Amino acid sequence: MPSEPSAAARTRLSRGGQLARLSAAAGKSLIAARRAQRRGDGDAADSWHDEIAQVVLETLGSMKGAAMKAGQLLSYLDLPMDEETAHRYHRVLAKLQDSAIESDPDTIAEVLHADYGAPADQVFAEWESAPFAVASIGQVHRARLHDGSRVAVKVQHPGVAEATLADLANLEFLIPLLRVLNPRLAPGPLLDEVRARLDEELDYETEARYHQAFAERYAGHPFVRIPQVHRDWCRPRVLVTDLVDEASFGEVAVTADQATRDRYGEIIFRFVFGSLYRFRIFNADPHPGNYLFPGDGSVVFIDFGSCKTFSTADRARLHAVHSAVRNDDDRGLRAAMREAGLLDEHFDGDFAVVRQWFQLMHRPMGSDVPFTYTAAYAREVTAASMDPDEGYVETLRRLQMPASYLMLNRIQFGLTSLLARMQPTACWGDILYELSEDAAPATALGRAEREFMHASPHRA
Repeated sequence: MPSEPSAAARTRLSRGGQLARLSAAAGKSLIAARRAQRRGDGDAADSWHDEIAQVVLETLGSMKGAAMKAGQLLSYLDLPMDEETAHRYHRVLAKLQDSAIESDPDTIAEVLHADYGAPADQVFAEWESAPFAVASIGQVHRARLHDGSRVAVKVQHPGVAEATLADLANLEFLIPLLRVLNPRLAPGPLLDEVRARLDEELDYETEARYHQAFAERYAGHPFVRIPQVHRDWCRPRVLVTDLVDEASFGEVAVTADQATRDRYGEIIFRFVFGSLYRFRIFNADPHPGNYLFPGDGSVVFIDFGSCKTFSTADRARLHAVHSAVRNDDDRGLRAAMREAGLLDEHFDGDFAVVRQWFQLMHRPMGSDVPFTYTAAYAREVTAASMDPDEGYVETLRRLQMPASYLMLNRIQFGLTSLLARMQPTACWGDILYELSEDAAPATALGRAEREFMHASPHRA
């Protein structure tokens, strides 16, 4: 007589079934939408697409874990489809960024009691049981410490670790949906991205250490703000930081004028690449919900669940690749890629294709002329890495990808799509040169932070 499946197996089967049913239902509707488009019935096609987006929202939004993370990625990544259709999905799926289903208050109370050994109303001087933000891994509550500090308390959803493990084994069920969205799509990179992020984001103690490291390095910075983490109050499933209530990325991207969006886009760019080149630490989760805007010209950065510290040697190798691409140095790029472990002696692909792909990825930073991040460019980047018909994928598969560089790949998708929402314009190549070479400031923001950076004891 066969044994009963374990709880973990039942969880995997149940969640796998949900994903499989979603892919099947959405796939049929997408086919109907394409048929309507072919017969010239644009209204019917739009209606089908709206319905599909709503089904994806309701299904993935109710599941949390990796399934919801996949939906969040779809909400802001510029997948290779026409702009109008992509916008329809982004508009609906954007709700996944801040409208996930919250966990029952009693189950959250159980997590807090288990991690602190006492109920929330004893641990904190004040505790709001209703969360003000809910995401795929946890939800955030307002509270006050006994010293009067107002804090944000991120609590991991009960059972999310188990659900995530089940989802990581089930993500292939989403492949039919992704391929119907774009029949030429190679979904591997997108699913690898989801797996990597979820593994890291379940570990709140590691996140607390990285959060504190970033906060220490940017304390007193003129335009980068990072809420202080309260390490003594953090637990394996609980993260406590200063409370910040400011405007969201979505609000600013829609309402801010071009000069303001240029400023904010440059700050985000400087934070990402400045942290890497100046401090050798890197936050690889460019999610719209991770940026807040106080209205004073600064940007608040939150959520450090997906970070890495680079060695001096790895940073130097990355710099060599950037420099070779910027200088259009074919021989130098080959040498830098070999040194970085990206290209081995047995590579038998067309290196001209590799060079072209790197030039596309670095197009914003490839010269000293102004460049505007756009949705069209973001889709071009995503298509080049996922769509075999673009002519890059087969050659890229022949490259090696050391672990140190897997996280950097996220920027090609995430940061590019993120900045495309804000559409900032700048001479990004000059800014990157300033950051990587410690050169003279390239912009007013560079001049504003120069004294702070030169005095920093954390330069590495």
